[in-house]
Amino acid sequence: MTSPKEFVYRATMGKYEAARIRYGVETPLLVADTVISCRNQMLRKAKDREEAAAFLALQSGAELSILTCMVFENSSMKLIDLSSTCYKFANFEKNALESYLESNLWVGKAGACMVEGFCKPYILESRGFESTAMGLCVEKLLPFLTPRRRS
Repeated sequence: MTSPKEFVYRATMGKYEAARIRYGVETPLLVADTVISCRNQMLRKAKDREEAAAFLALQSGAELSILTCMVFENSSMKLIDLSSTCYKFANFEKNALESYLESNLWVGKAGACMVEGFCKPYILESRGFESTAMGLCVEKLLPFLTPRRRS
């Protein structure tokens, strides 16, 4: 069985290789992928509403890790990063959960989780960067995008 870290790394590297073949590195490349690990289960993007409801039921009142892997490459450097942000959630309220599922805002989200939206009021604890949980660790990428000044 593939671990969540190994899975997200391999998925990202697959995207990276495909982009590198298609575009080269004359144009900077940035690819990323995200997966959630909760209660010893790996959660990808939900296929349908029922799967989204099952994923969210696992997360309600639980601790989870959101893992995001990225590759940034340009003609002078290559950055590979695998970051993790952990959350502890309170139990989701049934009516709020139902409204979230009806909204379809969960579509395209790893584990149907939306920490900047639906899940935000239920966060009891967090460790790590919120940007990692949203799909790209901006804090680790920015130093490589900022031009360095010469003294």
